[in-house]
Amino acid sequence: MKKLWLLVIGVVLYAATAFAEEVSDRLKAAATVMDEIMAARDKGIPGDVLDKADCVAIIPGMKKGGFIVGGRYGKGAVSCRNKDQTAWEAPVMLALEGGSVGLQIGASSTDVVLLFMERSGLDSLMKDKVTLGGDASVAGGPVGRSATAQTDAAMKAKVLSYSRSQGVFAGLELEGSTLRPDKDDNKALYGKPIEAKDILTGNPAIPSAAQPLIKALTKYSPKGK
Repeated sequence: MKKLWLLVIGVVLYAATAFAEEVSDRLKAAATVMDEIMAARDKGIPGDVLDKADCVAIIPGMKKGGFIVGGRYGKGAVSCRNKDQTAWEAPVMLALEGGSVGLQIGASSTDVVLLFMERSGLDSLMKDKVTLGGDASVAGGPVGRSATAQTDAAMKAKVLSYSRSQGVFAGLELEGSTLRPDKDDNKALYGKPIEAKDILTGNPAIPSAAQPLIKALTKYSPKGK
């Protein structure tokens, strides 16, 4: 019996470690997405637009596909600036889900970046989830340095969305999709159960696994607005 319990404990610990490593890899992938998008010169997110964002969510490798009825699903993280707009805070792990109906076939993997131009756009996330286009207006973000005219129009939206698929950067239509906290991922990242609102308002210490993402955000936008 003792050997059985030791085996069970070993399996549980192994599973928990593997899951934590998966979350860590996801955060590293999010940092890589940020680096590569910002390195795209005239095809990436305009620096002045990023500087105005209060929060940034990155979903590396969002899956999209279907036949007639399509859907999308991805997991990532969101980080917000502190009250003084001088630093990026500990992230909330989240999931993006959505669906669409229409004539479509096939599947794809897309990196997604969402700029929350107002922190209030995340208010619903603290309670349950954010519906893009419902709780927070969303629009495809302007791309490149020469996107001033587009920027003026797009800045009316609370959320600007970007995508990268097969090396192409562009605005992304996410109307009706939802963002929700991923409780399991947050538990794995912080080592204990923790609510999204407690992360977003409590300013916990940034876990080591999240440092690559925070460093990437700080590199490209150290101060906001």
